[in-house]
Formats: sequence, C-alpha cells, structure tokens
Amino acid sequence: MATKKAPDKGFQQLKTDLEAGAPGNLYVFCGEESYLREYYLGELRRVLVPAGFEEFNDHRFEGKDLSMQALAEALEAMPMLAERTLVTVTDCDLFKLDESDRAALLAILEDLPDYCCLVFVYDLVEYKPNRTYKKLCAALDKACVVRFEAQDGENLYKWIRRRFRALDHEIDRAAADYLVFTCGGLMTGLVPEIEKIGAYAKGKEITTADIDAVADPVLDAVVFHMTNAITRGDYDRASEILGRLLKQQEEPFRLLAVIGNELRRLYTARLAVESGKDKFWLMDLWGMSSDYGARLMLDAARKTTRAWCRESLTLCRKLDRRMKSEKGIDNEGELKLLLMQLAQGQRHG
Repeated sequence: MATKKAPDKGFQQLKTDLEAGAPGNLYVFCGEESYLREYYLGELRRVLVPAGFEEFNDHRFEGKDLSMQALAEALEAMPMLAERTLVTVTDCDLFKLDESDRAALLAILEDLPDYCCLVFVYDLVEYKPNRTYKKLCAALDKACVVRFEAQDGENLYKWIRRRFRALDHEIDRAAADYLVFTCGGLMTGLVPEIEKIGAYAKGKEITTADIDAVADPVLDAVVFHMTNAITRGDYDRASEILGRLLKQQEEPFRLLAVIGNELRRLYTARLAVESGKDKFWLMDLWGMSSDYGARLMLDAARKTTRAWCRESLTLCRKLDRRMKSEKGIDNEGELKLLLMQLAQGQRHG
C-alpha cells in the first residue's frame, strides 16, 4: 500500500500552540499550500491581535524593504491592550542578507521579547537554509518551522466536501478525485474552482459533467489527455488539444517539459504493468495523494509497449536539445511533428 506521509512536526506544533491559545515566539512559514499558510496566519492574528488595535499590535514587513532597525523597533514595541504583538516578515531571504544585516538579525533573534511573536513568511521566495552560515542556522533551528504542503487524499477530500456543503452541494469521493486530477491538489487553486462549480451546478450532487463545464484544468491534466489520446491512436484529438494550448499562448518549451514528464510517468506505469506492481507503487513513486491518477496511468500504459515508451522519451530529449541549440527553429511546428511521430510509433508498435 502507499506510504502515508508523516505529519509535519512544525504544523502539529502550531496547531497545538493555537489550541492552547499560546503561540510561540518564533515561526517560519513556508511551503506551496498558500491557502493553509494564510489561514494559520489569520489564526495567529485572531489569538494575538485584538480587533481595533491592529495598528499597535500587528506589524508587517516586506522582505525587499526590510530594515533591521525598523524590525527591532517593532519587536520592542509594547503591546497595547493585549498580552503580545505579532510581527510578520514576508519573502526575506535571510541567508542572502549582507553581513551587517545578518549580524543585526542574529542579535534580534537571540533576544526576542516574550511579549512578541515573530513569523518569517516565505511565499514567492523559497526557504532554503544555507548551512555555511552556522550561527544564523543555529538561531533559526530554534524556530518552529511550519511547512504547508499539499494535503493528503483523505484530508483534502473532507475539506472539498465541506466547501461544497457550504454551497449547499454534495460531492462523492470519485467526483472529488476527478476534481483534484483536473484542477490540481492545492487548496489555493481549488477554492475558486469550487466556487464556480457550485454556482453552476443545478443538482444537489456535483458531477464530473459539472466540473468539465466550468473548471479550468491545470496544464498537467490537459497534457495527460493529449498523451492519452496518442496511446489510443487518436492523433487528431491529441493535435486538437495541442493546438488549443498553443492558442492560449502556452510556451512550447514548457509544453515539451510537461509532455516529457508525462511520458516518463507513463514509462514507469508500463514497467509497473510488466512487473506486476500496482497503483500503490505508482502513488509512492510519484507522490500521489489519490489513486485516481495512478489508475489512469496504468490504463494508458497497458495500451503501449516498453519500446514505444523508451523511444518517446528519446524523441523528447532530442527535440529539447534542438530547441535549445538551434536558432530560428519553429518550436510550435516541431511540437506538432513530435506528436505525429509519437502517434506513428504507437500505431506501428
């Protein structure tokens, strides 16, 4: 069976702190699931900052404009009609500060007042500790690092169901899996899609037809349908999907990268078919939270051969080199030719 991802210790600690009404002094918020990150920032504000006193107790800084003196002053400012203050710093790469700012930050971190809660928030910037700065790493090792990652299948399904129930709709597990496959597994992206689908659907139960009618599919899902059409021998359908993506101004380089990645997944699925491995092996290999995509990959792989999968990857690598090395190449035309070659190889396989 697929290995269940262990809960993030920092995430669990944050939840415990909030339930006790006693947040810690220092947090680092990072990870791709911005919906959860913003939700828990809101929970910190709810616990720490009384309504109407935000100006005095809620201090916010952007990394590009951060002054260590201003940060120190905010941290030293006494709370007003509250027990503590909240200070957030968004998108400051602490490991790229100059030497003087780094020294000032170390002094700040070594003497944080008990009455403040400092949160470094990483949104557009990646949190990636540089261990060459040993003192700074040691100071940040004392922080509660909370990584907001995409949720696993069961947690995500429960959340999706709650969101639809708030819109007076129900959704079963199969439709929810299809929604995640179509629109991606991040709550941030699912929120607007659920709102659209809920507004569109006429029946109580959400169907895949409701999803297809109004949802905007992620690129990975569209490319899967394109490669799946090729494995079925339907070149016209694959070409139609590619044409639509190009009209939407998708970059050929990016499309080739996603096509290559999908073909790699298909190759591993073909190996799974030949060796008797199941969908759970694929889920572990590719970090899938639901078996829906794994089942689709296995179904598609059964229509191929190992030789075709291997040759398809070779064609992608060759085109990637040509796009990067040859000037004046017609990238869009080359992508269309690639699909034709893949389809011909599938038919002859």
